[in-house]
Amino acid sequence: MKNIAMTIAAIALATASFTTLAATEVQSAPAGQQSIGVVGASTTGSISGLQSELNAKATQAGASSYRIIGASGNNQLYGTAEMYK
Repeated sequence: MKNIAMTIAAIALATASFTTLAATEVQSAPAGQQSIGVVGASTTGSISGLQSELNAKATQAGASSYRIIGASGNNQLYGTAEMYK
């Protein structure tokens, strides 16, 4: 029973840590960080929804920051972002 409680506590702590390490949107390449790739996303929502999608994908990929390098569309929005770490 003690092991189960410790496991649940560790999972909760790890989840809390990951939510605080979300990638930050930047306007230019951050000094001291290297590009780790490009991520793309699409949504039928708004520009802020597209930003949220790109943020989630950059965070999932382990980026500490990302820069949106392109966005287009009318009813369906598409965007790409360069990720940095």
